[in-house]
Amino acid sequence: MICDKQSNKTGKVFCQQSDLHLRYTLNAGQCYRWREIKHDHWIGVLDHKVWILSQNEDFINYQIFTNENESNKSEEINFDVYDEMLTDFFRLNVSLKEFYSKWSKDDPFFNKISEIFYGIRIMKQDILECIFSFICSSNNFLSRISAMVEKICTFYGEKICIIDGNVYYDFPKIEKLARSGVSEKLREAGFGFRAKYIQQAAEKIITFGGNDWLNKLKLLDYKDSKAELMKLPGIGAKVADCICLLSLGHLQAVPVDTHIFQIASQYYLPHLKSVKSLSKKVYNEIGEHFRSLYGPFAGWAIVILFCADLRQYQTSLSPFKRKKKRIDEKPKRN
Repeated sequence: MICDKQSNKTGKVFCQQSDLHLRYTLNAGQCYRWREIKHDHWIGVLDHKVWILSQNEDFINYQIFTNENESNKSEEINFDVYDEMLTDFFRLNVSLKEFYSKWSKDDPFFNKISEIFYGIRIMKQDILECIFSFICSSNNFLSRISAMVEKICTFYGEKICIIDGNVYYDFPKIEKLARSGVSEKLREAGFGFRAKYIQQAAEKIITFGGNDWLNKLKLLDYKDSKAELMKLPGIGAKVADCICLLSLGHLQAVPVDTHIFQIASQYYLPHLKSVKSLSKKVYNEIGEHFRSLYGPFAGWAIVILFCADLRQYQTSLSPFKRKKKRIDEKPKRN
């Protein structure tokens, strides 16, 4: 590993692989800044630092790289805070086995996938990064979303360090995304209609109060948080639910995309098979059905179903093998 700054923390957190499967968790559309650099070694940015994670049967191993200013402070840091940070990020204090067991008893389809797609956790993400990542997700696919988020960081974020010739950047502050010319630059970089939404959403957040407004969202209940998020350009019901689930702790939020619509109509709500567009009524019906089935952590269960339905994870044992059909999922346009 070649880095322009030395790693100032190497450690490990006790966690059995049955409780956290890194590949499924980091590579299934929750967060777009993690990538595999070699087999079962993942690199990403968390809390202004670059992390390299790997795992064995009993531990998550990590290395952390920081910028020069952080490195100079390293002697003053209680390194236990890194263990706590990783524990918090992966919500390791939540007993996932209990939920898997309950959901498997309540749902025969979940029971079929539970032994294959184990250890999938909901990450607790930074709200600002989550908002703009999921604005990029509208009518898009995973690899392209990841490339867009990295471009945002490269264009407007602060450099953290260089590892093996690759420069890693922090996610930018909201003020930089609201600057004049951001929309034009992002459109030239291939963001399409999302370029406009990114600058407009940043401007709106500042108008609403900036970081104070973002912190206020964390104190609201699920419905109010979702309603506030939907005031931002480029954020409709699905994107708002993603943000609520992945950064605001509303684990009952159920984002309904093409995958979840198809799973719902095929296995849970067969009367929806004739539906060709995802209307507000249908969207809400699917969300309420899964909340009734899975309870207050319904969004977590839905992420597991989503992962099982991804083409890259299809196996002969997966129950979700079927011909895909397209439905209309147009982003909100203000």
